[in-house]
Amino acid sequence: MSGPLAGRTAVITGSGRKGGLGEAIALRLAEDGANIVLSDIGASRDAATPDSMIGLSSEMEEIAAAIRAKGVAVSAKSCDMRRRDEVQALADHAVATHGSLDIWVNNAGIGYIVKPLLDVSEDEWSAVIDVNLSGAFFGMQAAAQRMVAQGRGGRIVNIASQAAKSGFPNMQAYTASKHGLVGLVRSAATELGAHGITVNNVCPNHVTTGLGAWQNQYFAEKQGKTIEQYMADMAGRIPMGRPGLPEDTANAVAFLCQDGACYITAESMNVSGGEEPH
Repeated sequence: MSGPLAGRTAVITGSGRKGGLGEAIALRLAEDGANIVLSDIGASRDAATPDSMIGLSSEMEEIAAAIRAKGVAVSAKSCDMRRRDEVQALADHAVATHGSLDIWVNNAGIGYIVKPLLDVSEDEWSAVIDVNLSGAFFGMQAAAQRMVAQGRGGRIVNIASQAAKSGFPNMQAYTASKHGLVGLVRSAATELGAHGITVNNVCPNHVTTGLGAWQNQYFAEKQGKTIEQYMADMAGRIPMGRPGLPEDTANAVAFLCQDGACYITAESMNVSGGEEPH
């Protein structure tokens, strides 16, 4: 298949849920010709990863079939981002199956452990940090090792959040983990630039995916609003007049992965319709 990313292989973590950011990113990179490796945890491992909130193996295979129809090579591999050995195995899978690893998108995250600060347990705090921040580091490290060995550069993109720039109530661990990604890319970019590897964050505002719909319900109830009023109030504070769409984030990722973005690194790019200006 032709396209600006033809001949390159992209791994997208957290890409096993229909309607999610990971699916949208995978579809967009496939449209640009990249071979795709889908990855998600696949099945519940513990209380922090309930089936209702994760990408299941069966759903990953459905997404893989849709991408395969676009004419690119695609594979799927389950991975718990909290386990460095599994992340390394995911990177090995990309190279062994598709011949290279050129793009790594850290999209996997926990955004459903949401509660007041005084009620957060140690295990809940650790689960969010372990996936959102430590998992992103493991992915970045695994990808960079293969990209350096290949000797032709690469792209690493983390899906951070508006929460990487601003604080939100009842989301202490999430906000801390996303702020941490800003420092992580700034540091990693200083080391990996010499190898032609760019490292950036994309920071979307709220997107009503499956997780986003759950968050809408949670915060609407907390504020004593209907879903309709909550969403209208959200749109009212966004200069572009609407919340984000999965495609908005996917388009930003695709831009950062193309050759035209080869001089952009260490950045945390807002994709928020003007809601987050810094």
